[in-house]
Amino acid sequence: MKRKGFLLVFMIVLALTGILTGCSGNKSNSGNSAANNVTANTPEQNTAEQNTTGQNSAEKLSGKVTFLTNRTDMIGKEYDDYVKRFNEKYPDIQIEFEASQTDYNQQIKVRMASGELPDLMFIPDIPNSDLPKYFASLDDLGLSADITFKDFKAYDGKLYGITTGNSTSGIVYNKKAFADAGITEIPKTWDSFLEACEKLKQNGVIPLSSNFKDKWPLGSWVYDMPRVIENNRDFPNTRLNMDAPFTMDNGYGKAMSLIRALNEKGYLEKDINSTNWEQSKKDVANGKMGMYFLGNWVINQVIGVGADTENIGFFPLPFDNSGNLRAAFNPDFFYAVNKNSKNLEATKAFLKWMLEDSGYEDFAGFLSPLEGRESKLAQLAEFQATGVELQEGMPDDLQVIEISNKAQIDLPAIAQEFVLAKDPQTVLDKWNKAWAKAKQDLGY
Repeated sequence: MKRKGFLLVFMIVLALTGILTGCSGNKSNSGNSAANNVTANTPEQNTAEQNTTGQNSAEKLSGKVTFLTNRTDMIGKEYDDYVKRFNEKYPDIQIEFEASQTDYNQQIKVRMASGELPDLMFIPDIPNSDLPKYFASLDDLGLSADITFKDFKAYDGKLYGITTGNSTSGIVYNKKAFADAGITEIPKTWDSFLEACEKLKQNGVIPLSSNFKDKWPLGSWVYDMPRVIENNRDFPNTRLNMDAPFTMDNGYGKAMSLIRALNEKGYLEKDINSTNWEQSKKDVANGKMGMYFLGNWVINQVIGVGADTENIGFFPLPFDNSGNLRAAFNPDFFYAVNKNSKNLEATKAFLKWMLEDSGYEDFAGFLSPLEGRESKLAQLAEFQATGVELQEGMPDDLQVIEISNKAQIDLPAIAQEFVLAKDPQTVLDKWNKAWAKAKQDLGY
């Protein structure tokens, strides 16, 4: 699981046979989890180790590996460097990157239905019980350290997904824009945050870039903030016992009310229905926009389009006036390997290399998925220095996922409706009705 205060424990499992095996777990069955595979040498493990760590491994692995990635901005750039470095170790493995569409989750689901999955991909929002139908077990990767969030994408004691990195949500901001607007202190209450927004607005700066139209950037508001407001890391799963989980006075209503208030006060883009993600990064970098509310992964993207590292900061979003700072801490997308890949071991070799040798977590601004590797991102130190309490996430309950899917619950889309509605209560009523019906139809 995640670690508070970014204190990561480096766990190295040494076996005299030279085998290094990664661990995984199951939320409901820690005793019989895949963590027990640490000392179990199966034929599949031995084969993988010979292929990935043994002598002349380059001669034993070959073939083409396709990776469907959401980081389309890295294709032809950083990914080219990755391939070059990877091929120094595995010259006979060809890596091909496929650019994802805007809705990665839906795209993967369509390809799952058609049986046309790539070799390497990210796991969509499906029940963990479905993981073995599509993905290969990753317990045999032979990783050099334990992994974080190992119970999130595991089923029946086997590991099927490994996080690309870990992040927390907060305010990524342009320091010069703040200084020019006369903001001398980082806001620690909601009222002081609104005051900072007003100063930015009066100085001709768009206070916060929401990327409202693209929908997915609203995720921090509806996935992280509700549980943080409730101070209950398992709050999303409590919906299982509710017929009306979306109310104005609980975490969901309060979180969506925050962004609705920012829009009503003119602190978001002038036309929130015509936002542009790639342009917004440049605008935060040059100070035309003051802030994002997103994960720390976006920090390096803003720096990558021209911002000076020293000019970009990161602090927790104060969601009330208590002065107590709290933020979610989560895994990002989870890597998965197509169980029907024609080049299964080559794909696993590339995944292992991505996790251990690529340096992707530092490029992306993540905390490493491997225990013990500390982030090189200075902005995370600034974030931590505020005294923020980091709240670890919990895996989604399978029944909650099932109800959500049947009711077609899309939280970022609900937030869009909520922000734009004349009466936001009608939006909550609509989706409460859908939730209750789905729950009843499924017999929960």
